Amino acid sequence: MRMRLLFGIYLSVTACNRTEEPHSSGDAQVTAPVPVNAGSAPTAAPRASAACVVPMADEPARRAVNALHCPVDPDGARELARGYVVFPDAPGSPRLDVELARTEADKERGLMYRTKLPDAQGMLFGWSDEEPRTFWMHNTCIPLDMMFIARDGTVTGILEQVPTLNDEPRGMPCPAAYVLEVNAGWSRSHGVKAGSVVRVE
Repeated sequence: MRMRLLFGIYLSVTACNRTEEPHSSGDAQVTAPVPVNAGSAPTAAPRASAACVVPMADEPARRAVNALHCPVDPDGARELARGYVVFPDAPGSPRLDVELARTEADKERGLMYRTKLPDAQGMLFGWSDEEPRTFWMHNTCIPLDMMFIARDGTVTGILEQVPTLNDEPRGMPCPAAYVLEVNAGWSRSHGVKAGSVVRVE
């Protein structure tokens, strides 16, 4: 399935009580943009892709751990629509089963109140436009990696080992149309990095 078609289901969202704040250019590495055919899916061909990419640190971030006590879920578990994403240029082309938060309530809730997330799963959020995104970990009890993704499928930056139950706003200076949340450490352990390609199947 083409990324543009799958993500066409999304409207402007606020995920997991995520907040939108302006960013400065920070330490983003700027490269020449590559034109992308709007009607085609992202490919794994070598490219300089997104105009803004923030490289990952050489050394892994300090390991974050699950919250000792997770707030009680006031609403109970919800069943969300699902899809798949694959990273064709990472070793072994890892594939994730992702939950799609479609309604405003599901987008606001995100991965709150979860005490575990299977290794090959994640949650995908999307917007109708590209701009810097800011997330927080309000009521989120499992540490996460957050991948910020441009509309053409390029990972523009990754926040690694984001700690639990934390209301500090975190984000990347690069514009993003999507954010993929996975277990903390998943990105590095599977060879996914800033500049990698995300493709929807």
